Amino acid sequence: MATLKTASVLAFERKLDPSDALMYAGNWEQRQSSADWAEVTLKEKSVRGTISNRLKAKDQDPAKLDAQIDKPNLQTVDVAALPASTDTLKTRFTLRILGGAGSPSACNDAAYQERLQTVVRDYVSEHGFKTLAYRYAYNLANGRFLWRNRIGAEQVEVQVNLLEGGQAVQSWSFDALNLSLRGFETDSPCEQALKELADKIEQGLCNERHILLEVVAFVRIGSGQEVFPSQELILERGKGDKSKVLYAVNGTAGIHSQKLGNAIRTIDDWYPQTESTEDLGPIAAEPYGSVTTRGAAYRQPKQKEDFYNLLDSWLLKDKKPSTDNQHFVMSILIRGGVFGEAG
Repeated sequence: MATLKTASVLAFERKLDPSDALMYAGNWEQRQSSADWAEVTLKEKSVRGTISNRLKAKDQDPAKLDAQIDKPNLQTVDVAALPASTDTLKTRFTLRILGGAGSPSACNDAAYQERLQTVVRDYVSEHGFKTLAYRYAYNLANGRFLWRNRIGAEQVEVQVNLLEGGQAVQSWSFDALNLSLRGFETDSPCEQALKELADKIEQGLCNERHILLEVVAFVRIGSGQEVFPSQELILERGKGDKSKVLYAVNGTAGIHSQKLGNAIRTIDDWYPQTESTEDLGPIAAEPYGSVTTRGAAYRQPKQKEDFYNLLDSWLLKDKKPSTDNQHFVMSILIRGGVFGEAG
């Protein structure tokens, strides 16, 4: 019998598929009639900044520093804010949950694909998608997808609607600030609603039914306050170009679907714990546990707890990972990506 090897072509489609989120402005008391809220639009602002960067030793001479400060640091940036007459940000997006988790969209090795599907079937029969679905539901309910817009908010309400034929057939409402960003335990009154939402997500992952969710968050932050759409990455910037460009869809400020997906899959608290990770909490499910804001990867290959080592050990060596790492491997397959053997 030939030794099983990792397929050179191996790809998975993502199973959590969010749209972009669009931003609207209104007042907290009018949440139930928010269909006609005004779009949040982008505006340009030109500012005269000061020299504030760390100076090289040769530039710290008082005369040179005075000369530097005398030069204006002119910048043009995009900004987004609520109108002065409104105090609440509404953010809306849709989320499709697709079946077939663990089934590759491309694989050029039939024996490897058969072994992979056997492993996935065993996982589903033993654990189901209950643990993962609950964590995805939790990250919808706690408003993690709002990112900086959630910080310092007075009130945050998240409404999740199950859509069929364009109509909401079931709805859940959550007080997001009652749910932690540091873990997944709760004794709040919304526990039952969380379990119901998780059940629907699990049904979608198991391909038992078509699941399309509408997620609407209301964030009370104060009249005229600044809000934070996604920032565009400008690879080639010319002199005089704007130093900050924000994302908009047909003129309406928005959050990238990739940023929403990152928040929803921030479920990995199974990575190896060290002193430096004590205050980290869950991280996004990534093959190497990458956290770009910290410039670190928390699942190093030398620890044998990165996605590739765990997957190869499970499939090729028949060494089943711990239950937590089984959940991690499945979360990466749900995330999707290209995982074939390096050439």
